[in-house]
Amino acid sequence: MSETRFRFVCLPSALVGSPAGWARDMLDGGEVALLGAEGLEAIDRVAHELGQTAVTLVRSEATAAEQDGAVMAFAAGLPLVWVAPAFSEGVRLWAHERGPMTLLSEAAGALDDEERRRIDRFVAILGRQSE
Repeated sequence: MSETRFRFVCLPSALVGSPAGWARDMLDGGEVALLGAEGLEAIDRVAHELGQTAVTLVRSEATAAEQDGAVMAFAAGLPLVWVAPAFSEGVRLWAHERGPMTLLSEAAGALDDEERRRIDRFVAILGRQSE
């Protein structure tokens, strides 16, 4: 198994409907963690699309700030792609100031072509840095 180069956090709906194999290919060298707000069926659908028998789930928290903190803790010292409908100013500041590269992608639902290309470029840069 290859070393994890980055982490990817999103709601399951962000990955549903992506072109066949896009998420699997993009996540080569990365680790996906899903947010559970959309329920077990949505998580299961993404696990099937990724060809995974198990996926990581970021625990749910009582407040938005605590949920953000859980994602930040999961990111640890690795680069991060974080997809969410919106980001607080605190998250934006954290992403800007942290050492590892961080891409915040705003999407309420499935990622569109432009956001997938943006994520692909980010992951490609990470790949070149690790060579």
